This record gives sequence, C-alpha cells and structure tokens, in this order.
Amino acid sequence: MVKVALYVHLEAKPGKEADVEKFLREGLSVVQQEPATSAWFALRLGPSTFAIFDAFPDEAGRQAHLSGKVAAALMARASELFSQPPEIKKIDVLAAKLPG
Repeated sequence: MVKVALYVHLEAKPGKEADVEKFLREGLSVVQQEPATSAWFALRLGPSTFAIFDAFPDEAGRQAHLSGKVAAALMARASELFSQPPEIKKIDVLAAKLPG
C-alpha cells in the first residue's frame, strides 16, 4: 500500500521540450531499480509543462527516491532544461489502486 507521494511540476525552457521529454522517458529505467518506488509517472500536461508523480509505501521510500539517481540528475540539469526550478511537493496518499 502506498501512503506518501511526490508531485513535481516542471516548466521546460523554450526549445527544450523534446529534451525534457527524453530526460523523463530515460528516467523510467533508473526508477525501475528502486524497490520502494511503488508507482512512477512522467507526464506531459501541455506544450511546455511536464510533471512527475510517484508514490511510496512510507517516508523512508520517499526519502530514498529523493536521494537517488533520478532526483540528482533532475537537479543537475535543472538550469539547462527548465525555465524555473522544479517545484517538488510532498503529498499524502489517501487511497490508491495499484496492480498486483
């Protein structure tokens, strides 16, 4: 069961939309190696607006993800890809339906 999540709002710099999309697609292979990441979604909300939503069983799982490779890569490339710093919101999951 997932209890906590992250919502990350991302605004691509003009002309960097394809680079952001590629970056997010490539992040999936890294996240698949994180045992405490129960769900991970890379989303496109509009022409230059993207988001990441991921869910975890507990705070330890969320912190492990925030200390992991995808988060490090996101912050390392933030000034190159995004018009503003990624907005990371910690949220509580009230109910969820997941496969398995």
